Amino acid sequence: MAEEIPLFQRTQYAFAAYIRDPNRNPLPRGPAPERMGVYRELFFNNIENFLATGFPVLKSILSETQWLALVQDFYAGHQSRTPYFAGIAEEFLDYLQSERDHYSDDPPYLLELAHYEWTELALAIAEGEAPPESADLRRSPMDQTVYLSEVAWPLAYRFPVHKIGPEHQPPEPPEQLTCLVVYRDREDVVKFLEITPLTYRLLQILQEEEAMPAIDCLFRMAKEMGHPDPRVLAGHGAEILRALAERGVIGAS
Repeated sequence: MAEEIPLFQRTQYAFAAYIRDPNRNPLPRGPAPERMGVYRELFFNNIENFLATGFPVLKSILSETQWLALVQDFYAGHQSRTPYFAGIAEEFLDYLQSERDHYSDDPPYLLELAHYEWTELALAIAEGEAPPESADLRRSPMDQTVYLSEVAWPLAYRFPVHKIGPEHQPPEPPEQLTCLVVYRDREDVVKFLEITPLTYRLLQILQEEEAMPAIDCLFRMAKEMGHPDPRVLAGHGAEILRALAERGVIGAS
């Protein structure tokens, strides 16, 4: 026979269930309704304030009713796996990816916008640093072995997430993907850069290979594209590499 759950634990479970969702769970015995209301408000407001800080654009494009309903749905149903406040944003993203039921009034870019906003916080606290400046990489980038910064993430979205706001909410994604690299520079400031699909593919390759001779990377791209003259692409790639190195997105080893 299974051991009965101690009374104090049953009380804790009832307390937590009511705090999460008072509309679906009964008031626990003992505490006055007014006191439980205060606890409920304090707990919920802490989570709402943290999400509002981490996802300000997402909040700005939703009505107050939509935003509070979204936060409540996350708060009531998601089982977080982290005890840290810094992990709440990732838990919210996981909820949107895996648990959020389809709502007809959800904007079609909701998940992508949330992911884009999450990257800023995630990179701000991520371990690692931007690569040091390299005179060799500036002078002759095609002669170097290059690598992607450990605090730079190449990203591709269906929607132009970096342009979305209250005044710009596209109902449909454009034909071409939006390619970005979000990175932390040498001053530990998180920034983003809109890049071409060509540059995105270059960074993808470096992400996969960890480090690679620049000329090999450009020739691999030329082969993938079926480019008739890889040397032309390599010449264009040299300027791309210089620009990325200047921002601390790539380094040379």
